Amino acid sequence: MILTVASNMSASIVRATVRAVNKRKILATKAALTLTPAAVSRIRLLLQDKPEYIGLKVGVRTRGCNGLTYTLDYTKEKEKSDEEVVQDGVRVFIEKKAQLTLLGTEMDFVESKLSTEFVFFNPNIKGTCGCGESFNI
Repeated sequence: MILTVASNMSASIVRATVRAVNKRKILATKAALTLTPAAVSRIRLLLQDKPEYIGLKVGVRTRGCNGLTYTLDYTKEKEKSDEEVVQDGVRVFIEKKAQLTLLGTEMDFVESKLSTEFVFFNPNIKGTCGCGESFNI
């Protein structure tokens, strides 16, 4: 199919050509978010006594000394603009504002003597604050 557009005001002609591609190499895409087995287990445990929730929602908010922080909440429904990640039967939804920020991130759950927390290993982060709770892209 060839599309030709001519303008009355100038002599320029714009053409766009569309051709079918028979053998196209499919490029691997980066996962929006991957979960470690520890994160999957913890999310499953958090949701097991809460049948009204369908999963967790990850977002980012402007806060902290370095710009952004992660938010993690229970969710009852998938919003139209949410990106859904399903891994090993666990559903995690990414808010629209956080989708590009989290691209390629691994979410883990870590337990230590002093804390238990979800940890995000994000390759897009350019800097973090000293306490590790906020970051910038």
